[in-house]
Amino acid sequence: DQRHNLITLVEEKLLTEQQKWGCLLACACATGSAALIGAVEEDAVTRLSPAARNAAKSAATIMAMNTVYYAAINQLNNHDYRSQAPGLSMGALSQTDVDKIDFELWAFAVSAVHKCDVCLNVHEAELHKRNVPLERVQAALRIAAVMSALATAIAIENAA
Repeated sequence: DQRHNLITLVEEKLLTEQQKWGCLLACACATGSAALIGAVEEDAVTRLSPAARNAAKSAATIMAMNTVYYAAINQLNNHDYRSQAPGLSMGALSQTDVDKIDFELWAFAVSAVHKCDVCLNVHEAELHKRNVPLERVQAALRIAAVMSALATAIAIENAA
């Protein structure tokens, strides 16, 4: 199933090549699977500029931090933490190496991999505000789902 899903994702045309491959790379990085990261990066090197590859990795890194922080803040019964400044550097969110919509799609998809509802909603709202069609947002979600499934398959295979 996952091989078929991956082929379908790579061939789909809802996202630009940069959006698609940046999303694949960011989500692969978000899974933490070295094998998956290596495989996707090997293919992405011919499809993404060095700046776009770096931005996709930055999206994975910044969202690894943000999904932990904001998911935890949201889970706490004490809501006083929500009004406090996080005190974390988040300069990657204002990067200019790639189109803002592309970076937002990648951050959104990584939020799905990390299962952070707060981050998912923040990035989805930003995409909606920028008139990104639901189908494109859903395409990024499919990439997140398949990358997560592939990382699980790799872990199962490595455990055998």
